[in-house]
Amino acid sequence: MTNKTLVVRRPIFPDVLAELRRHATVIDSQSGTALEGKALADALAVADVLMVPATEPVDASLLSVAPKLRLVANIGVGYDNIDVPACTARGVRVTNTPGVLDDATADFAFALLLAAARRVAEGDAFVRAGTWSAGTTLAMGLDVHHRVLGIVGLGRIGRAIVQRARGFDMKVVYHNRHRLTLDEERQLGVTYAALDELLVTADFVLLQVPSSPATRHLIGAAELAKMKTTAVLVNTARGGVVDDAALAEALRKGTIAAAGLDVFENEPRVHAGLLSLRNVVLAPHAGSATLATRHAMVRRAADNVIAALTGATPPDLVNKEA
Repeated sequence: MTNKTLVVRRPIFPDVLAELRRHATVIDSQSGTALEGKALADALAVADVLMVPATEPVDASLLSVAPKLRLVANIGVGYDNIDVPACTARGVRVTNTPGVLDDATADFAFALLLAAARRVAEGDAFVRAGTWSAGTTLAMGLDVHHRVLGIVGLGRIGRAIVQRARGFDMKVVYHNRHRLTLDEERQLGVTYAALDELLVTADFVLLQVPSSPATRHLIGAAELAKMKTTAVLVNTARGGVVDDAALAEALRKGTIAAAGLDVFENEPRVHAGLLSLRNVVLAPHAGSATLATRHAMVRRAADNVIAALTGATPPDLVNKEA
C-alpha cells in the first residue's frame, strides 16, 4: 500500500502516531475521545486501514461505509469485537497483538483474586466512610496461600498465572480444550481436571478462555452451584463467558463467596445486580492497562499496519484467507 489513508479511531501514543504518519495519511482524534458520528463516517469513506482498540466493534454495518478498507488492526489479543468472517468476505485483513500483554493481564488476574478473597474494596470503603472499627470480624476474608486454584484456559496468560500462584504455594488444577502433555504438566506443576471436577474442588476458579460460541455462558447457574460456598470466581477472559445474571444471583444468595471481574456481558454496561453487591470486585476491562503494556500493544498494532503499508504480510494476521 502506498499513499494510503489510515484511520486511528481512538487516541494513541504520540511517538507511535508520528511514525505512522511517515507511512500514510492519518486521520485521528487526539482529543481524548473516539472518532464518532459524521467525523467517523467521513474518515471511513476514504480509509484504507483502520486501527481500533479491542473495545470498538467492527461489523458489517461499519464495513459497508468503508469501501476502500483493506486492513483492520486491532489493539488487543482478543478480536471478538471484529466480525472476522464479514471482513474476510470483503477481502479485509485483520490483525491482533498477541504476546505483549500476558504478564500484565496475569498480574491483574491475581490482583482481582487477592482483592476479592481479602475484601480489599470493602475495607477501602469502610475506611473512607469512617466506619472502621477494631472488630475482629470486620472485612474478614479468605486465605489464598496453600489453596487450590483452578484455571480454565491454560494458554500464555494462564501459564503466567501459574507462575504467580507458585509464590502462594497454591495447588493448580486446570481445564483446557486440549490437554497438555504429561511432560508439560510436570514442568508447570499443574494437574488436569474435567471442568465439573475443577469446579467442585477449586477454592478459586479463574477463567482465561477466548470468546467463542463454545465458551458462551461456560459458567452459568448450574456450574456456579457446583462450586464451594467459600469459592471465589475470577473472570479476566471475556464478557459472555459468564452468565452475569446467574453470577449476581449466586453472589447474592451465597452460592459462592465472592468474585473479581474485569469483563462483562454487554460492556461497558454492567448487570445491575452486580453493581449492588459488596462481594464482587469490578474493574473496567483493565487487565492490560499499564503504561508499558499499552504502549507495546499500540506498537505491535502499528507494526502490523506498517507491514501492510509497505507491501509485507502483517506478522499477526488473523485471517490469512483474506
